[in-house]
Amino acid sequence: MGDRQTYVARINRVIDHIDGHLREALDLEHLAEVACFSPWHFHRIFQALTGETVAERVRRRRLEVAAARLLASPPRSALEVALEVGFGSAEVFTRAFKAHFSVTPTDWRRGAFRAWTAAQRGAMRKIHQADRKANQDAAVGFRQDLDLWPPGDWTGHRKGGQMDIEMQTLPETRVAYMRHVGPYGTSGIPRLWQRFAAWCAGQGLMPPRLVMFGISQDSPDLTAPDKCRYDACVGVDAAFRPTDEVGVQVIPAGRYACARFVGTATEVHDAWMRFLSGWLPDSGYQADDRPAVELYERDFTMDPETGAFPCLLCLPVRPL
Repeated sequence: MGDRQTYVARINRVIDHIDGHLREALDLEHLAEVACFSPWHFHRIFQALTGETVAERVRRRRLEVAAARLLASPPRSALEVALEVGFGSAEVFTRAFKAHFSVTPTDWRRGAFRAWTAAQRGAMRKIHQADRKANQDAAVGFRQDLDLWPPGDWTGHRKGGQMDIEMQTLPETRVAYMRHVGPYGTSGIPRLWQRFAAWCAGQGLMPPRLVMFGISQDSPDLTAPDKCRYDACVGVDAAFRPTDEVGVQVIPAGRYACARFVGTATEVHDAWMRFLSGWLPDSGYQADDRPAVELYERDFTMDPETGAFPCLLCLPVRPL
């Protein structure tokens, strides 16, 4: 295993640990232990691989999670939200929030979040336009690799507009994952799946094909496009041990609203946006803190002519 792959795996482990322990003290020494580096080396390696210092990462994730919770129902006080994500007082939280989002938590709740969301979506549209050719080229690679992506006919199944939603309770699932960091809906994600599927084949995980998952770890309405994390995953048992840059995580059990998607890799992001803006506001549900999941079933196939494939878009929800 190369040094860079080792470093990527260890830093991903720290990033996952940060997200799971926002309420706790996340000092440099403790996180260095999670990464199995000395504090002196860890600080520099983390910044080199992520573009952020450890402190910047912790503060950003606390604020992004807080921003989502401020909009949850029933409403909680800013102090409650601040304490939940690791800030010691409402005053410290308010200063940090305004420095990051340019508005106070109160104004965010009153509707200022809409301007931030609109700016994030506008930036994403520009990125998608610039990446269109690269995304098309990446899709061609999918259609040509029939060993990894078995062929199936999805002619006539593709559709847009209104989605059929089914509520499901998904079980807790242990998965091996490979991570892409960058804008959702761009060519980096199909390229990640090509690499990950080849790794799975080399590990004897397919065939027979196992259930596979795509996990969007961040909200593109809150997180800058270049910081968004997407994980390509496959279900594994307790005996599996990670290798190279591949890590292990657990997809939490819970209630999900699931929409059937049929389309190409370039269309998944827009389908998620329709799901969030079209169905969710009138559903009686709200998204919770678990990540959104794409579920690729054992009988997965891809149309060799169009690159279309099926999956379930699974949005974690709880009642309003």
